Amino acid sequence: MHIAVGAQRTLLAFVLLALSNSPSATQNTFITGSPMSSVTGTVTRVAAVVGGEANLPCDSRPPQRNDSMLLVVWYRDDNPVYSYDTRVLGPSAHWTDEPFANRARWYSTPSSGLHVDAVQARDRAVYRCRVDFQISPTRNYRIALDVIELPNKPVIFDEFGKEISGAAGPYNEGGDFKLICSVNGGTPTPRVQWLHGDTVLTTLGASDLQPSGMTRTLVLVVKNATRLHLSAVYTCTADNTLLSTPQKTSVRVDLYLRPLSVEILSKEQPLSVGRKTELWCRSTGARPPANITWWLDGKQLHSIGKQKKDTNESQSLLEWVPMKEHNGKVLTCRAEHVRFNHSTIESKLPLNIYYVPITRMELGSKMNPNDIEEGDDVYFGCDVDANPPAYKVIWEHNEVLLQHNPSNGVILTGNTNLAVRNVSRHQAGNYTCTASNVEGDGKSPPLHLQIVYKPLCRKREMKMIGAALQEPTKVICEVDAYPPPNTFEWTLNSSAGSIRVDAERFTVEVKEGRSVLTYMPVSDVDYGTLSCRATNLAGQQPMPCLYTLLPATRPDQPTNCTVYNLTDDSLDLACIAGYEGGLRCVYVLEVWTNEGLLVNVSNGAALWNLRRLGAARLLRLVVYAANSRGRSEHVSFTVETAPRLAPRTEAQAAWEVNWAVGGALCFITVIGVIVCLAMTVFKLRNRARDYEVTIPSLKNQKVLPPKRNSPHGQDDRNPDIIPLSKE
Repeated sequence: MHIAVGAQRTLLAFVLLALSNSPSATQNTFITGSPMSSVTGTVTRVAAVVGGEANLPCDSRPPQRNDSMLLVVWYRDDNPVYSYDTRVLGPSAHWTDEPFANRARWYSTPSSGLHVDAVQARDRAVYRCRVDFQISPTRNYRIALDVIELPNKPVIFDEFGKEISGAAGPYNEGGDFKLICSVNGGTPTPRVQWLHGDTVLTTLGASDLQPSGMTRTLVLVVKNATRLHLSAVYTCTADNTLLSTPQKTSVRVDLYLRPLSVEILSKEQPLSVGRKTELWCRSTGARPPANITWWLDGKQLHSIGKQKKDTNESQSLLEWVPMKEHNGKVLTCRAEHVRFNHSTIESKLPLNIYYVPITRMELGSKMNPNDIEEGDDVYFGCDVDANPPAYKVIWEHNEVLLQHNPSNGVILTGNTNLAVRNVSRHQAGNYTCTASNVEGDGKSPPLHLQIVYKPLCRKREMKMIGAALQEPTKVICEVDAYPPPNTFEWTLNSSAGSIRVDAERFTVEVKEGRSVLTYMPVSDVDYGTLSCRATNLAGQQPMPCLYTLLPATRPDQPTNCTVYNLTDDSLDLACIAGYEGGLRCVYVLEVWTNEGLLVNVSNGAALWNLRRLGAARLLRLVVYAANSRGRSEHVSFTVETAPRLAPRTEAQAAWEVNWAVGGALCFITVIGVIVCLAMTVFKLRNRARDYEVTIPSLKNQKVLPPKRNSPHGQDDRNPDIIPLSKE
């Protein structure tokens, strides 16, 4: 079947070729100036895009009115490719060669020509159209079909040869970047352009020569990128005809941006030492948001970062506890971008830190703390470090407030200076100063003032010491002095005269300011008065310590014994001690009952606290003193402990409550009766006054005397009648 069809088409082609070569009266002649070119004339050019449509014009109108077209034949390189015979009816009137199969079709309106679908690159050629008429001669036209092959879609690369799709970068603000557009294919040679919006930035024309090959390349270089380039869209286009829109590819530029500003938001001052503070810092302009850090005195502080999405703003929170040493320093908030070497910007906050005053006591600059004697003038200074400045400074001596008192030698000047005139040993001790501001009170460490003075007896009274013959007795001499005494001397004044005691017979304890004399009287002449005198750097003790040395005897009995705090099973007892015989003495208390000895207790003082004695018991108390020489006469007296109260029952408690309530009600009733009586008397007095007002009208009336048989007068029977006075 296919062989038969192919044979028919081949036969038809030979017939058409024969007709075209044979001389005939219908041979086409070229008409100069005709819109359609003849075989020997110019060529009409028709352009079409690969894949598009092409209309090849061929004028088939007969030159004479009574003429008509018989046959049209299209040739390519003198080979028939299409024919249309008007003498044949139906689809068989159209014949198409294999290359144009199903793609070519003759059209006659509005003008005649050959319509070609799905144009291919191989369709590029010069075609001849021959038109045969019934009467008129044959016409021939030449049409050149220019088939345009569009270029491929541009591909964009970065400077490192990496293909870019969608976004280019990110690049650094202030830097340069390069975009390379590559275009393959295209006939004729395409034009390549870079556009920003509608603005043409650079062009590679079709006539611009490039190295051999099918790829054309156009480079776009942007220098010193600014914020305006962020999100800028650059488009590369390629075109080689007006019949189709240009091929294009766009990229959006992404940039890293430096921070524009940084600011410490919380600038409330002052701050307080030890009080937690929150400070915020904000930076804007950076992309991505800047990294914020806090710095103080060259050291980075820990902070909490916070970024806002889809913006170029970042914030940082500093939770910080100020210290005293931070006062006057500068707190820095620093914003920087890791992609830039020199992008750091800073916001600074000078710190004003409030703190409790810090005080320190010091002696006057010309004073030697180890050489202050009684009678000297002492000067103190109080060094105060405070913010805000202290509004008050107070001074204390041994925790006692010092007041400005020049008559007593205490002089306060300028809040920070203290002068003590003509000091005595009693003014030695710890001195402090306390400064106050709005943050609180700051107390200085104590400054211990030591006054150099001569030794003094620790106990002023003369002490009596009992000593037995041929028995050693220890006599202790204690003095107060600064510095401590380094030497002691003992002297005995007796009936035999004044005798200085040898140093071998006593010891010296320098640090304790004490000397212990071991003395043993041999005869009655060895009794008398011992004197102890110490010496230190300030000099010798002016008044010696005196001890009366007496023969050792039994102690005297206690006196004035008093019982107090007597309860049902306890009592307290105190007595006045008598002479102890010059020896160490103890005091003994014996408690006797009818059953025998109940308590026997001794004490170093005549004072006792007795417990668990029993209730309602008759006790006999015996008190006496005793030493190594014996015991004193005793003191005896009796006491009786109180009876023990039985615990109350619930009935008794209820009775007491009822009694209390009843008593209260009776009291209220009595008060009510008294009030009523008072009101009655008040009314009676008012009525009597009313009666007296009417007396003048009764002056001329005769008043009868009372009858003798009445035990009461008339007035007693009628208390409302007030007796009249005699005229």
